[in-house]
Amino acid sequence: MSQPVEARDVRGTAYVRDADTVVVSGTPVRLNGIDAPELSNRYGRAAKSFMERLLRGKTVTCELTGARTYDRWVGTCFIRQDEHWMDIAAIVIANGHALDCRRYSGGKYRSLEPSGARARLPEANYC
Repeated sequence: MSQPVEARDVRGTAYVRDADTVVVSGTPVRLNGIDAPELSNRYGRAAKSFMERLLRGKTVTCELTGARTYDRWVGTCFIRQDEHWMDIAAIVIANGHALDCRRYSGGKYRSLEPSGARARLPEANYC
């Protein structure tokens, strides 16, 4: 990852690249602290489909850290569900489509991983 610059927020509808990258209002955002399988890997397409269903018709708000990785900003993104702001990364991990990446999350999402997720998603387990 590159060095942080001024952090900012983006808000709008999201296009899903894969389960750990969304494009919000034209800004590519890498979800901070998670690792999901790539589309070419066994569970990648299912993870992307889950994200598309999760975000369909919703406004996404991302708090960017200011860091960049490749062409993406790094951030934590949220949707509003049942009058609560929900962390998208937490939802994706809790549903077994991604893993906690302790190197970047500090272990924030590890307790949300379903039993057996690391064995089922070894291609996502590079963090």
